[in-house]
Amino acid sequence: MLPSFYVPHGGGPCFFMDDPQHTWTGMAEFLRGLPATLPEKPSAILIVSGHWETRGFTLTSAEKPPLVFDYYGFPPHTYQLRYDAPGAPQLAAGIAQRLHTAGFEAALDAMRGLDHGVFVPLKVVYPGADIPVIELSLDQSLDAALHLKLGAALAPLRDEGVLLIGAGMSVHNLRALGDARMTAPATEFDSWLNDAVTAPGTQRAAALSRWDEAPHARLCHPRHEHLLPLMVAAGASEKPGLRVFHQMVLGTPIAGFRFD
Repeated sequence: MLPSFYVPHGGGPCFFMDDPQHTWTGMAEFLRGLPATLPEKPSAILIVSGHWETRGFTLTSAEKPPLVFDYYGFPPHTYQLRYDAPGAPQLAAGIAQRLHTAGFEAALDAMRGLDHGVFVPLKVVYPGADIPVIELSLDQSLDAALHLKLGAALAPLRDEGVLLIGAGMSVHNLRALGDARMTAPATEFDSWLNDAVTAPGTQRAAALSRWDEAPHARLCHPRHEHLLPLMVAAGASEKPGLRVFHQMVLGTPIAGFRFD
């Protein structure tokens, strides 16, 4: 069985720009080393990004998904990046049917491409772009409990060689990025999050479904779309999570988690 992951996707196309302060070096090294931690090479990747919301859940189903350059104000070369991973239309249709059977609203989108919350980290993890990729949207309700249940419905895919990834940022407040006043409250939230994620499944689900009661939760996530991919990854396992990445980034603790 493959694990599921919640990984940080960084800031915009950060891994493909000059980085004289080495802000993103540790994160890139973590992402680059992820394949070596797996028991086998995935047959496909199903990835949930904090950058796509729909009514119900939607899966990309293009044979060759394009890229969505949904970042702004970066150097011109970052809009020429390529990630030519194939799609998996038949697998996407099967997942949609699986979700329908489990009581979820699910649809396919053959036009939608992979946003930067997907192609930027995957270009580091699997630069060869030789594994089929399907992106899964968040439900626009942004309901944490719903996304935990979604993860549980997707869990059998882990037995079928599909790598399930949630891509976001464990602390995501762009207005406070780099503000020294953010470090202390973000560290409190980060500690709470680690305790919640590393708890057994039932206890973890109860805590994460009430994430907004955590210390400084709304300061760390004024809008929590970047935290919800964690719910999907966590919901796909009943075992305690393991923190596999932890680093201060621009004065803010950022974490990544694995679920076996």
